[in-house]
Amino acid sequence: MTTSSASTPEFTIYHNARCSNSRGALALLREHGIEPQIVDYIAEPLNAAQLKALIARLHMPVRDVMRTKESIYAELGLAADDVTDDALIAAIAAHPVLLNRPIVVSSKGALLCRPPERVLELLTI
Repeated sequence: MTTSSASTPEFTIYHNARCSNSRGALALLREHGIEPQIVDYIAEPLNAAQLKALIARLHMPVRDVMRTKESIYAELGLAADDVTDDALIAAIAAHPVLLNRPIVVSSKGALLCRPPERVLELLTI
């Protein structure tokens, strides 16, 4: 859980411990005295509704939050122009490895933190 005061926003990181960018963003948060809520979305995948809400907070197209170089992306034919956002979200829900990371959410906004230093933007907004 978070250890924040009323003036400090709470943070959530959608984290994959195997990802160096994700580990880097988490380390930067901790260096700034923030212990975020950690969501291991690989172990506990988000459902379609949760993904839609998260992607809406990012203000990004669905494809921009996908790991397009994962083999499952090609296997499922997700690169085709006629694949709808709902189909892309369903694919992420079924195959959470397709979700790019880390995604950090605070009361001030949400960012895909690639590179991890982008997390600092949420501290200064």
